[in-house]
Amino acid sequence: MGRVSVAAGRLVFVVTALYRRYRPDSFADLIGQEHVTQPLMTALRTNRVNHAYLFSGPRGCGKTTSARILARCLNCVEGPTDTPCGVCPSCVELSTGGSGSLDVVEIDAASHGGVDDARDLRERAFFAPARDRYKIFIIDEAHMVTPGGFNALLKIVEEPPEHVKFVFATTEPDKVIGTIRSRTHHYPFRLVPPATMTSYLDKVIASEKISAEPGVVPLIVRAGAGSVRDTLSVADQLIAGS
Repeated sequence: MGRVSVAAGRLVFVVTALYRRYRPDSFADLIGQEHVTQPLMTALRTNRVNHAYLFSGPRGCGKTTSARILARCLNCVEGPTDTPCGVCPSCVELSTGGSGSLDVVEIDAASHGGVDDARDLRERAFFAPARDRYKIFIIDEAHMVTPGGFNALLKIVEEPPEHVKFVFATTEPDKVIGTIRSRTHHYPFRLVPPATMTSYLDKVIASEKISAEPGVVPLIVRAGAGSVRDTLSVADQLIAGS
């Protein structure tokens, strides 16, 4: 449910949002995106992982989560593997609620998408990983990278060091310049179908030990409009106010 902290001499119970608590840690747990997860798992099993990926699709459907799972699979002590062990230092650091890994760098292009940011990333990429197998750069909101920023990244995305992997995540793939897109494996994510979302939400509600009146779950699913994050946010709001 959350964690306990101390503030001004008082115990304070901090509740973590549902979409953060139930963020998947493996491709097997990601719902509604089998057309993406199955090819990625096959590539991991056969050691045919590309050096750069483009994950595109509507918000809240698992793009950034999948990028983190891919990083777990690549840097797991058992890896590269399609099923992270969950107990090695890398898996623990990259798990839900983990502290994060020095070798997996997440960049929000909405605020770090300029030429200078791209040059800084390029320089960091040439240094070997601090501990793990790969240094992985996850660029979120990739459509916000400026044309100059993309051009500064082009050479290293085209011919990266062997220890470097890139994952670009975006809701607007057409705004990622073609020279970058052509150097990635592009996987489009989809909105999750209502039946799949309903089954998933039923499990979440049961796990939270909460009962829902008949008809409530379909309304939440409709309000979430196929986005897992939006659906869980609506459920969270109803639980908090019920």
